[in-house]
Amino acid sequence: MLSRVEELSARTVVFDVEPLVAYWNSGQEALDQGVARLALRAGQLPEVQLVCFATNSMRRPQAVPHSAGARVVYLASAGKPMRIAPYQDFPKPGVVVGDQIATDGLLARRLGYAFVQYRPPQGEIPAGPQLLRQLGRLIRPVAFRRPGRSQR
Repeated sequence: MLSRVEELSARTVVFDVEPLVAYWNSGQEALDQGVARLALRAGQLPEVQLVCFATNSMRRPQAVPHSAGARVVYLASAGKPMRIAPYQDFPKPGVVVGDQIATDGLLARRLGYAFVQYRPPQGEIPAGPQLLRQLGRLIRPVAFRRPGRSQR
């Protein structure tokens, strides 16, 4: 996933927190370790200037880590994909990495960012995210139509 971010020469990378950084219903330690690990690794990419973690849940890490190469931001209760104001001053181009087309994918679309979809193993997805995944399947053909393709 980080190699794809690097290929896109993204200056900003927005990571969905659940399940990419820490699985749903995991504890504080998993969240803190996941945020620190991913902030460090993404911050080492040569083009990345800003690493953002965004979640629609209220969970927060105990501390937002510092990265040698990039500024790190954490947005809890982010309101994805409706609220885009917190992202407006982020450097472009950007990429959103997440599991849900209905939230992360549409956020990327609204920001003019690329979208890299992460697909967690099917058996590990709780009911709510399963429903969002089904919604995403309906949204994908409309929201992510290839340029030059006519709609029938």
